[in-house]
Amino acid sequence: MREGECLTGSWTNWCFTSTVLWEAGLGRPGDHLKICPQGSTCCSQEMEEKYSLQSKDDFKSVVSEQCNHLQAVFASRYKKFDEFFKELLENAEKSLNDMFVKTYGHLYMQNSELFKDLFVELKRYYVVGNVNLEEMLNDFWARLLERMFRLVNSQYHFTDEYLECVSKYTEQLKPFGDVPRKLKLQVTRAFVAARTFAQGLAVAGDVVSKVSVVNPTAQCTHALLKMIYCSHCRGLVTVKPCYNYCSNIMRGCLANQGDLDFEWNNFIDAMLMVAERLEGPFNIESVMDPIDVKISDAIMNMQDNSVQVSQKVFQGCGPPKPLPAGRISRSISESAFSARFRPHHPEERPTTAAGTSLDRLVTDVKEKLKQAKKFWSSLPSNVCNDERMAAGNGNEDDCWNGKGKSRYLFAVTGNGLANQGNNPEVQVDTSKPDILILRQIMALRVMTSKMKNAYNGNDVDFFDNSDESSGEGSGSGCEYQQCPSEFDYNATDHAGKSANEKADSAGVRPGAQAYLLTAFCILFLVMQREWR
Repeated sequence: MREGECLTGSWTNWCFTSTVLWEAGLGRPGDHLKICPQGSTCCSQEMEEKYSLQSKDDFKSVVSEQCNHLQAVFASRYKKFDEFFKELLENAEKSLNDMFVKTYGHLYMQNSELFKDLFVELKRYYVVGNVNLEEMLNDFWARLLERMFRLVNSQYHFTDEYLECVSKYTEQLKPFGDVPRKLKLQVTRAFVAARTFAQGLAVAGDVVSKVSVVNPTAQCTHALLKMIYCSHCRGLVTVKPCYNYCSNIMRGCLANQGDLDFEWNNFIDAMLMVAERLEGPFNIESVMDPIDVKISDAIMNMQDNSVQVSQKVFQGCGPPKPLPAGRISRSISESAFSARFRPHHPEERPTTAAGTSLDRLVTDVKEKLKQAKKFWSSLPSNVCNDERMAAGNGNEDDCWNGKGKSRYLFAVTGNGLANQGNNPEVQVDTSKPDILILRQIMALRVMTSKMKNAYNGNDVDFFDNSDESSGEGSGSGCEYQQCPSEFDYNATDHAGKSANEKADSAGVRPGAQAYLLTAFCILFLVMQREWR
């Protein structure tokens, strides 16, 4: 119950009487009160209990508001990015289909499933991740070579065994020029970065959503009651809690949330690094928009070099068997491959996917990521900045300090569980980290590791699947050792600290590190599968 509600709610008489009686010095002894000061008071035990429930609800509401805003930011950006990516793939497939129908006509229609399969696999990679992009693209080019080889040598009969031999010469002969190599590199890096970035947005929103539901301990609830409503029992209905007083209570009540800050900042930095890749060499929009042109260029290259390619294949795989005379002419007429690539006109291409561009999306997300840094270490202050919770910093003498209307004299404690041993307002058990918070810390660590791989262009999920038995690959192997990676960034204020200092800053006492290390390893295996 806040002051504005007090005068119109069900406790009107109590609020009014509290002030009048106190000013008249007619309050009764407070021996019956359990939490509030037991001097002269105008609150009954029932009133104190109701105030306790209300203070708990007020706290949960303000924290939820702070977190819900951030969670909504990540959820909306993930949705927009997801829509953009899927529509980008649809536009690219439609553009390729339209171009190839006009350019190659019936021949393309006879072989269109090859290209449809390519986009099915690309979409499956984005949605599921269980696709080895390099192998998939190698298979696409091998299958395309088989089809093309038949078309340019339609006077011969080729068995499946012979075509398998042909596909073995793909790398050696380079029938499609350098297009397959370049496209494989571009597609792999761009898709890995885009999918991992989208995953990161989803994970961030999920972490915030789970942590935003706070269940204050009994000690925290007592401190909240004393801070928010015990002043009412002394007749000080309009006096708000001192800011530093509020800060100590919030840092005690949100001690476990404060331990998220170190990994959260690492995660945000990793997201920003991948965002820069998306704006530059790993820009999936610049890869997918002209993919039809690139594949058609490769086909034209194969057509131009078909004689030399065929001769070398015949030398390596043996001379093929000619078709009977009657079937040769029919085969040639049915599969004559004489289409030439038509000039590309940019204005004919679809506009942007999802009504935006990747650059605009990434620029917006980067700004939100920067604003989200140090969110958890700033949460206690942000809660106290709410006018419902505390007086402003400039009102240090006329505020409620837990006992009366006076300056609050205690120093403000640090953030995180390890710093609460000397909290003057909230008794916190620093030996028992919250298991939910530990799970979210591990989720952030796993995702940060995936970001490192994506930043370096590695196929994150493929490494996860293939290396689970050895404990190496994405999201593993680098958790507690130095990784030989190009990925390098300044974590936050914690950069340069020793291992023990980092543990302390994350709310982990040195004596508890061995225990938590084991717990993290177990949680990691769970989270690695959860976020795949």
